[in-house]
This record gives sequence, C-alpha cells and structure tokens, in this order.
Amino acid sequence: MPLIDTDVHESFAGVKDLVPYLKPPYKDWIAAGAWRGFSQPFAYTSPGNGNRADVTNPDGSASVSDPALIKRDVLDAYDVTYALLTGYFYPTGLKMQYGLASAMAAAYNDMVAEKWLSFDDRLRGSIQVNARDPEAAAREIDRMATHPAMVQVMLPVVDDIAYGHPYYRPIFAAADRNDLVVAFHHTVFAEGPYGMGLSYMERHSLIPLAIMGQVISIILNGVFDAFPKLRFIMLEGGFSWLPHVMWRMDREYRQGRVEVPWIKKLPSQHARERLRLATQPSEDISNEAFLKVVDLIGTDELLVFATDYPHFDFDDPDAAVPKGLPEELRQKILWKNAASLYGFDVPGAGAVAEAAE
Repeated sequence: MPLIDTDVHESFAGVKDLVPYLKPPYKDWIAAGAWRGFSQPFAYTSPGNGNRADVTNPDGSASVSDPALIKRDVLDAYDVTYALLTGYFYPTGLKMQYGLASAMAAAYNDMVAEKWLSFDDRLRGSIQVNARDPEAAAREIDRMATHPAMVQVMLPVVDDIAYGHPYYRPIFAAADRNDLVVAFHHTVFAEGPYGMGLSYMERHSLIPLAIMGQVISIILNGVFDAFPKLRFIMLEGGFSWLPHVMWRMDREYRQGRVEVPWIKKLPSQHARERLRLATQPSEDISNEAFLKVVDLIGTDELLVFATDYPHFDFDDPDAAVPKGLPEELRQKILWKNAASLYGFDVPGAGAVAEAAE
C-alpha cells in the first residue's frame, strides 16, 4: 500500500547553518553569535530530549539535521511514497526584529530546498514564513512557490495569534494564488486557557485546545469563505475533538449568523470539505471507537496519517491506524486523503485499488 506521511521534522545542526543563505546585515549578526534561540519553558524527560532515542549522530548526539536519518527511519523503513517536511524552526516565534525573522525564514527555506528537497524525490517541503509581517510572508510564499517540491505554507500555532484575524489575509491570498495548502502546527508556545500547566504531561494534554482555537478562528472569521479553493491541514493536534467543535460552531452559527454574514455555509460543512487533520498523536482507542469518531465527523475523507518523526511519541503506521478498520478507510487515512489534498500522483494507485476490490 502507498503511504504518505504528512508530518516529518527536519532541522539544522545549528543556526549558523543558515549563515550561507542569509543576506546582510543579518548574515553578520548570526555569524557573530547574536541568536540565542527560542526559550523552551520546560524540560523533556524522554531519553532523546523530545526525540526518539535512536535519532543520533555517529558521536551519539541528537540529530534531526541529517537527511540520511529520515531516509533510514521513515522513507525506507516504511516504504513511504511521499513525506511532508514541516520543520522545527518557526521564525514567527520571534516577537521582535521582524526583519530578522523574515530573513531567517527565507534562509531556512533556501537551506531546505538545497539540502533536503534535492536529497530524495519523495520529500516535499513547507514554506516557512514570519507571519508577524504578512506582506513579507506573502512575498516569501510567492518566491518559494516556484520550487516544484514546495507544496504548503507553514503557520505555527503560537500563544498570541489567531490566524482568522484580517491582518493575516495577505498570507492566505499568497497561498491561494500559488495553489498551496496551508498547514498549522503547534509549537512550544502553544498553551491552554490557563497557560501551559505545571508539568509537561499537562501541557501536552492541552495542545489540542490551541489547535481547536485556530480552527474556530479561521472558519468563523471568514477565511474559508474569502478563499473558497484554499485547503487547510492541522498537524500534531489529534483529531477526536473535532466533532464537538463542529457541533458547537454550527449551534452558534444557527443562532448568531446575523453577526457573520460573510459565512455562507455551516462551519461543519466548511470543515468537512476543506479541512484535514493529521492523526498524530493518535489516541489508544479501539476499532469501534475509531469508527465512531469517523462517523461523528461525518466523512472518511478528513483524516490523514502522520508519524511526527523524530519525536519520542512517533506514530508507527503499522500500529497507529488500527488494522481492524475497513480496508478502504485505512487506505484513505494512510494515503488517499493526503494524495487528494496535495494533488500527488501516487505510482501504482490503480493497482492498489483493484487489489482492494
């Protein structure tokens, strides 16, 4: 069976890897050690410091900067048809010095194109932007969209941005005119309504709330209506919460749509038609419960598979999607829905369909 992994994290060995791709004055800033990185407010207790313990360099140090490791652990290990690179470096997290953030986004994109997308033709890329400068972000999208392997725009879920705000429309307009998917991914900044909690376990349990907030924001603030062909995907936030969010939005829309006349469809209809959710992290639920969630969502075309490599809670495709599910549903989750979302040509897809019948 083909397999499409919608969330694989590549990175660099250190921010100085971006120096060859930066323009002055930022090139000199980073070369001189001006960047100290984003502050991570918690400690990982997993052996790999947030990653799988086996994702290491020859000297034993942690690594997500070597394309050969992704080839070994994902592409070849599971015979992946396509893998979507989603990065670790989200310049939107820099709340000051917007010029620096936009320059680093451009440098990172150039590094990914040169080092990663040329390494294996199964890899597809995400355009990183500084969402705090929407006009600069739109220019960066237009620039990188010419690369045939760049298939989506990455918007990180941080603690102070709801992407439904009209301020961000230039980003969606750029994605729309370049026929790119818009992907949202949680970051170390994602919080619940009372912050991050008092433990990593509590914070990790709150992540879906941050993703829910973005779904509600972009649908109820008219992004789907303003760009009727644009497609969206939510990464690393799970999926079992979606029925409640759709029901609640529909309820509020029925009684208060006079407030939002620009929304022309039920929010749940918008979600079913153009929103996709990656399965990772997939809850440990039975076949019956999994099927019930799909039934409550109201379509079997919304879920796509993700490993979330190289994180310690990596989802193995042989285990995360229950084997007891109907074969057609398994195929839709493991590759068909993602192929449709991204417009991928999947070799041998016809033969797989015939075998399934």
